[in-house]
Amino acid sequence: MADNTIIKHTIHEIAEVLGEPLQSGDFYVHISQNKFENIPFTYPFRTDNYGLLIVRQGKLKILLNLISYTIQKNEIIALTPHTVFHLQDYSEDLEIAALSFTADFIFKNSYKIIEIDAFSFLVNYHIPKLKLTSKDVKLFVKLFQIIKEKNNDKTLFWNEIITNSFGVIMYYYTSKFKETYPNLEIKNTRYEELTFRFLKLLNENFKEERSVQFYADILCVTPGHLSKILKEVSGKTVSQLINEIVVMEAKIMLGNHKLTVAQVANELQFSDQSAFGKFFKKHTGISPLNYRKSNIEK
Repeated sequence: MADNTIIKHTIHEIAEVLGEPLQSGDFYVHISQNKFENIPFTYPFRTDNYGLLIVRQGKLKILLNLISYTIQKNEIIALTPHTVFHLQDYSEDLEIAALSFTADFIFKNSYKIIEIDAFSFLVNYHIPKLKLTSKDVKLFVKLFQIIKEKNNDKTLFWNEIITNSFGVIMYYYTSKFKETYPNLEIKNTRYEELTFRFLKLLNENFKEERSVQFYADILCVTPGHLSKILKEVSGKTVSQLINEIVVMEAKIMLGNHKLTVAQVANELQFSDQSAFGKFFKKHTGISPLNYRKSNIEK
């Protein structure tokens, strides 16, 4: 495991650590029953997938992009690839159900983001947890089980059953989200698709590419149009989103005391430590060294 960057784990790597048999390369279902003996993945990491995490019993404490969440019984939270996940603690009676899936799974199965409002959570950086009823949890878990079972036995129409079960999960999650947040403004879904594609590109390229032009060219739009769309959907411009993910990455790496500030600057592709220091202070109001000191004190 490299010390100079935040690890990214594939779905299969996570399954292996959890002692699960390999499933499809594009999705993974995990339903635990109080069998965690110690904390897996004690370090911050990203995954290559989107996901829904439900706590069925007990509670789970995690950091998502440095923000602390305590997920308790009958609560669900959505996860995205650009989110840095750091498991902090969990109760002895913890039971979870999780469904992870890649962007490729959506596209391969002909889900069209421009048509399906149920995928709107994929384009947001910050998704709050939702409270479910016991009945809701049972339904989600049953659908998770159907997907897992059909992927293993591959009987007649197994792919269609998986695809449609997945669609039901997405629609049901979105219905619960809108029940909880009824005044949430619905954006133009064409804009959401562009935002989704931008965030995927950003997560893959932000260390090497920070110019608006780079992302606009790949997405075949002008820089001004791209920023306008992202501002409408996320409330932030392209430059703001780029800077936000770089700052977040820097903060997490500065929390690793094996790294010097110079190493952090180098990993994030800054010309030198001074340039990194100026960037970090401009966007946080504090120098990298002072941030590290305050983090130690906390």
